Amino acid sequence: MDKRTGLPIVGMVGGGQLARMTQQAAISLGQSLKVLAADEGDAAALVASDVVIGHHTDLDALVDFARQVDVVTFDHEHVPGEHLLTLATEGFVVRPAPTALGFAQNKLVMREMMAGLGVPGPAFAEVSTVDDVVAFGDEHGWPVVLKASRGGYDGRGVWMLDTAQQARETVPELLEAGTELLVEEKVAMKRELSALVARSPFGQGAAYPVVETVQTNGINTEVLAPAPGLSESRVHEAQELALRIASTLDVTGLLAVELFETETGLLVNELAMRPHNSGHWTMDGSRTSQFEQHLRGVLDYPLGRTDLIAPACVMANVLGADVSPQMSPDERVHHLFARFPEVKIHLYGKQDRPGRKLGHVNFVGDRMDDLRDRALLSAHWLSHAVWLDGYEIH
Repeated sequence: MDKRTGLPIVGMVGGGQLARMTQQAAISLGQSLKVLAADEGDAAALVASDVVIGHHTDLDALVDFARQVDVVTFDHEHVPGEHLLTLATEGFVVRPAPTALGFAQNKLVMREMMAGLGVPGPAFAEVSTVDDVVAFGDEHGWPVVLKASRGGYDGRGVWMLDTAQQARETVPELLEAGTELLVEEKVAMKRELSALVARSPFGQGAAYPVVETVQTNGINTEVLAPAPGLSESRVHEAQELALRIASTLDVTGLLAVELFETETGLLVNELAMRPHNSGHWTMDGSRTSQFEQHLRGVLDYPLGRTDLIAPACVMANVLGADVSPQMSPDERVHHLFARFPEVKIHLYGKQDRPGRKLGHVNFVGDRMDDLRDRALLSAHWLSHAVWLDGYEIH
């Protein structure tokens, strides 16, 4: 407990942009957030007032960190499962619990659990040999999706295999490197959706509007809130599915359920038990941001309202350009505000690198198409210093 404020101290393992934005929410709530960052240059370490430098794979560092806080939570899923169990066994409050986090850490375990619960998802199989992939492709049809069971994100750890010959060229090398693999059918989908929910230890649940996520080269580039044209029955189906998963797994804090919308219904793609890129729009477009909601959830406070503050909100990620522009970030921000004074800019303090998530922009308003145009123009301007529509800054 923070002796100065009389409020509990939340410890967040991981110093990335999610911890950075959680720090912003903690300030407005008057909460104390302590961050375990691997490096003093991490996004959260640059702004948080209480930072401990240590690695999430170092059990001693984790235990020492846990002793300093009232509840431990995470901005990523990469803490070893045995370390999480040690923290819980030694009496530290870990939210979400290790038993829940294990499903977000291992895609094969998650798939097996979902199948056991009767949750709809693509056909899948564990991969021990290249013959497992070939047999799966022959049965379910080519192409197939090969995934690393652990650690992949933003398109990493995912391989599209079009033929059995391609599988024979790719799989053995990965297995020899010790990569745990599973194979899934390639889903014929209409689009990708995300159902973001929150749950408290008390058992209260809250669901955000279901959003559409737009992917480019495996990286989320846009989020449209609410998902355009999604029927009310489908919205309820997605929200109820996410809330059921959260309750069944005893998730505390946020749960993002990534979904495929197909001609016949919804299929679960992946789970994340933390603030999620598909929820960044909530910082400006919802009554309660996902970062405040996560803090409320892990502290067992009553959850906040999740409704939109306007008919629509669009988030666009700012991704590092192949060649960094000569114009300074400060000047790019200056010109963006001059053109679109209503834009909400969220930058993460990261060094520029091709394809890296450097920040995001949010636009809130009435017309989704107009918001989307402005968001895409703004995100590209911030990363490239080029207006895609030919707009002249002078």
